[in-house]
Amino acid sequence: MLEAALTALAAAGGTAVVQAAGTDAWDGVKARVARLLGRGDQNREQAELERLDQAASTLQAAGADEGELVRARQESSWQTRFEALLENLAGEERGRAAAQLRALVEERTGAVTEVSAGDGGVAVGGNVNIRAEHAGVAAWTMGDVSVNPPSPSPRRG
Repeated sequence: MLEAALTALAAAGGTAVVQAAGTDAWDGVKARVARLLGRGDQNREQAELERLDQAASTLQAAGADEGELVRARQESSWQTRFEALLENLAGEERGRAAAQLRALVEERTGAVTEVSAGDGGVAVGGNVNIRAEHAGVAAWTMGDVSVNPPSPSPRRG
């Protein structure tokens, strides 16, 4: 089983593939994904190119009524493919594959896919809006998640 960060990266990869389908960037994204999943094997790379073309055709053919469902299914399908790739690699090879996928996601979405914080720190990734409410207190929102830390206790002295 993958750690949460790699699962999130695979999900972001699935979204990036679906978002790129049918755009001017598709050929470049398609080639990069096929190379990543093909791992240097020409036959596997060609099979991935065919899967990517089929995905793009499926997305394009989806009518307005079914479009969102088709996009969600395709995102899930590509997430699963990226998860399988990462699960089957180890050590440095997994790290290189994750870095390639992370670069693709960041290029396509502009989102940072990895963050960290030290002891007592807070790390947040994605599109974040921060608003200072009082001295030493801030609130931020990320997508559908809002975090409002409690106000510090008044000092007694």
